[in-house]
Amino acid sequence: MGIFNFFKKGLKKTKEGFFGKAISILKGGIDAEKLEEIEELLLLADIGPETSSYIVENLRKQKGEPIEVLRNTLLDLLGKSDSLKFSEEAPTIYTLVGVNGSGKTTTAGKLAWRFKKEGKRVSLAAADTFRAAAIEQLKEWGKRANVPVIAHQMGADAGAVAYDAVNHAISNDIDVVLIDTAGRLHTKDNLMRELEKVHKVIKKIRPDQPTEVLMVLDATIGQNAIQQARIFNKSVGITGIVLTKLDGTAKGGMIFSIKKELGIPVKLIGVGEGVEDLKDFEAEEFVDAILE
Repeated sequence: MGIFNFFKKGLKKTKEGFFGKAISILKGGIDAEKLEEIEELLLLADIGPETSSYIVENLRKQKGEPIEVLRNTLLDLLGKSDSLKFSEEAPTIYTLVGVNGSGKTTTAGKLAWRFKKEGKRVSLAAADTFRAAAIEQLKEWGKRANVPVIAHQMGADAGAVAYDAVNHAISNDIDVVLIDTAGRLHTKDNLMRELEKVHKVIKKIRPDQPTEVLMVLDATIGQNAIQQARIFNKSVGITGIVLTKLDGTAKGGMIFSIKKELGIPVKLIGVGEGVEDLKDFEAEEFVDAILE
């Protein structure tokens, strides 16, 4: 399945929510009443007041075919697609952060499967030591992808797991290390400090790492995700967003708020539970899929 058709299928609920209705309204041209209706739809789609106002103002000011103006505005919001980065010297280290239930462990497993399929040497690190289920789940992904999993017992120090994982990678010529961290509420200062400690441990061994700090966000929670990302970014410096569960929500438009309000690129999106349902985010294909 091509990436456009993949997005189109996975974003069906998002399109049927705001975007399908917006296209119907805009087909007959723009006036003040229609712009008000568009803004209401944007807010109902959980796009957020700041981004909604920006979109409506662009529709009001721009001349030309309304749907094309909307398309250009959405592309402008997203900017250029930004793919995952790899360090020049192996290993490349990714840490996956976020709140409980966002899909971090599954994302780590899917990335391990993907990179292994691409011919890279990969390892997983179970730095979520609060949940025994998280360690076991990651081990299952390790078996599935046929990659090693560095894990300690439940309740162990997460920094120690990260330390062992990085040293193991250096000793065994691993290309990519994926570190699954514990889910934590962004309001819990002690847990956020623990996450900072994991990164300090990594930097003691490799000062240039981690290459990516990927925040995994559940798309179904809409605007709440923005506040979560804002606080995590302040604490550990997020380099990219992984937006999961887009196929189960009509709130896919919150992707535009993430970029406008936080300036953090969306790098991956998940629109299904299969191992291949985690894809690189492509802005143009994404916008076309929700507007076609």
